[in-house]
Amino acid sequence: MTTPIFNSRRSPVYGRSGIVSTSQPLATSAGLEILSKGGNAADAAVASAAALNVTEPTSTGIGGDMFALYYDSRTKHVTALNGSGRAPSALTIDRLKKEGLTSDGLPPFHAHTVTVPGACAGWCDLIERHGSLSMSEILAPAIRLADEGFPVAPLTSYFWARGADRQLKSSLNGHELTINGRAPKAGEIFRNPGLAKTLSVIARENKRGFYQGQIAEAIATVIKEAGGCLSEDDLASHVSTWENPISVDYRGLRVFECPPNGQGITALIALNILEGFDLSSLPSLSTERLHLMIEAMRLAFADARWYVADPAFSKPPVEELLSKEYANERRKLINRKRASIDPKRGTPVASSNTVYLSVVDKFGNACSFINSNYMGFGTGMVPKGWGFTLQNRGHNFSLDPNHPNALAPRKRPYHTIIPAMVTRLPSPAGRGMSEGQGEGETLYASYGVMGGFMQPQGHVQVLSALVDDGLDPQAALDLPRFCIDVDEAGGGVAIEEGMPNKTMDGLKEMGHPIYEVTGYERALFGRGQVILRDPVTGVLCAGSDPRADGCAMTLV
Repeated sequence: MTTPIFNSRRSPVYGRSGIVSTSQPLATSAGLEILSKGGNAADAAVASAAALNVTEPTSTGIGGDMFALYYDSRTKHVTALNGSGRAPSALTIDRLKKEGLTSDGLPPFHAHTVTVPGACAGWCDLIERHGSLSMSEILAPAIRLADEGFPVAPLTSYFWARGADRQLKSSLNGHELTINGRAPKAGEIFRNPGLAKTLSVIARENKRGFYQGQIAEAIATVIKEAGGCLSEDDLASHVSTWENPISVDYRGLRVFECPPNGQGITALIALNILEGFDLSSLPSLSTERLHLMIEAMRLAFADARWYVADPAFSKPPVEELLSKEYANERRKLINRKRASIDPKRGTPVASSNTVYLSVVDKFGNACSFINSNYMGFGTGMVPKGWGFTLQNRGHNFSLDPNHPNALAPRKRPYHTIIPAMVTRLPSPAGRGMSEGQGEGETLYASYGVMGGFMQPQGHVQVLSALVDDGLDPQAALDLPRFCIDVDEAGGGVAIEEGMPNKTMDGLKEMGHPIYEVTGYERALFGRGQVILRDPVTGVLCAGSDPRADGCAMTLV
């Protein structure tokens, strides 16, 4: 392993009694409050997610979806929760054609992009299986923040202003999340009595209070007024699903992701490919290192963008895509001297704007948790009087009827939000992904990087920094990143400011169409949280992304 050459501007956080790491200090504080009351990682994660709904509605909310991975320190087992919603039962591609909405693709903020919000059911189901406190106790900090108000953080204020201009000013009831039509300024107090009311209903009635009754009626009403077709029946029939997590071995560790319809498999495919290269022998910000990582990500996206879909409608060949044999074949396509801009998907032999948070409690339980509206405020539409916006996750459906991810009634779309979990293998690396699924393995890391199609790219870059370079969590998060433009013809690659000029020149010479991104736009590269755990001492070490307003904090 090479000596780390990157010096972080910020120290990692160490502790033994539990750590919460989020993109907002007030949300981190909410999670710590729950840990201090005897709650565990699941309880604190939901408390932090609810607080983020209040303090960072620019990215997340109960009108969106969630996914979680949970590591149980007693059983040493990882479970995966899919809290994503489905398309309305009355929405079809034929309907969109009749309404003239297929020629240029579905508009990103149209009412037809609203899928059933899965977050509330996901929160409640996570607590039902893994939590230890009541929903009323868990949601109390968020309700207090919404009711009494909170000072808005700087980066949140910036993106709130963009959302106010882009979605809220023209969406039904969007004014509820503004101050007289404008975004709150940094340090300005913002109250959200509507959201306080929503969370109070859930605290009393659990998920039934959201998917049936007044809130469900308000959701269906605003969607109908905006020209959509999601109904109260669609809401009442929603369920989360517990899944078997998918995983690959990477240098003596097992990396877990949620299975499709999430895109976590993209990170695993790339890690499988990269495992065949000695990355630790290459400087972390060198041209050679970044070239290999970019090429591996291109190959991974070529597969994921075709195969990732709702498995209830189109079963993806997960085991084959994650096999070491398939990785060996895909690795052969990488030219170590030249960029491959448009790789094709393989044929394995058959056999958005988001918030991510991480919590590890004093017992060693870990919750890797992600919640999203998709494009900032989502559609920007607010069920009247309830203080939250509705997501536009349905924009990720394909309108090609022959595509595995084609829009269909009650189907889940390709999902960008992905949490990650990493354990230490109890024996030398090499066991297959189907053996054990985490039993007997100690926790190495609970981590994630938010931000649309950046997420699997962030997972790979941060994990490589931790494992291949030996960086601490904060330094790994501070390291400059790249981001492939997945939807752009020609495969442009954004490079974050701070990358050495020599590296960028080298990438250009190899044929990578790169461009530099600076300032506020660095949010493109995601905002991550990482918590590591020492298996012998139980000491936790955490970092929080400098591209957001947040922090990691430990309980005394």
